[in-house]
Amino acid sequence: MKKIALVTGANRGIGLEICKQLGHAGYTVVLTARNPEKGARAAGMLCRDGLDVRFQVLDVTDPAAIREAAAFVEGELGRLDALVNNAALALDPTGSLETVDLDVMRRTLDANLVGALACCQAFLPMMRRQEYGRIVNVSSGRGSFSKLAAGGACYRISKTALNAFTVILADEVKETNILVNAMTPGWVRTRLGGIKAPRTTAQGAETAVWLAMLPDHGPRGRFFRDRKEFPW
Repeated sequence: MKKIALVTGANRGIGLEICKQLGHAGYTVVLTARNPEKGARAAGMLCRDGLDVRFQVLDVTDPAAIREAAAFVEGELGRLDALVNNAALALDPTGSLETVDLDVMRRTLDANLVGALACCQAFLPMMRRQEYGRIVNVSSGRGSFSKLAAGGACYRISKTALNAFTVILADEVKETNILVNAMTPGWVRTRLGGIKAPRTTAQGAETAVWLAMLPDHGPRGRFFRDRKEFPW
């Protein structure tokens, strides 16, 4: 049976590359994005390369859009094997907690943490019914307690919280064949990472794809970079 994966925030950068690699691995991929035109264009590009990619509009901060995406997957595809929570905002690259706009903090947490939680709540019932699922939370080394420091406070805190969410959810579903893990792509050449970043999107995406395809009895509740454990 062909496996199904859904990737959030996937019209460009690492998310788009995750869709591409999963497609080449034989998955049917649901590419999601907030912007209908950009998302449809990205999905069309992958389809022209011969990959089985469907597009679905999805803003992870919009509960109605999440329900619609879950209904689409359930109705059109019948199952979801892998959920990759990639969508994220970085609104304060140099922000300080002393002066940060609280609305920026709320918006960042809503997208980077609450959005991932809402997507998991929407798709976990499907995974439980089919007794199989892989959830991958795309985090950041900047959210590791070993690397916390000043600068970009909202983004850092959101990713630290996403890491905690990963551990807790993994423990909640530990009696099932649903594996929940987090990964950091490293410093990647994207709009967020900038042109000076040393890593390609292919390198940044590879570990997320590996986690989305884990065999039964694979790791759960862990944090990875380049398929190796990364400090929380």
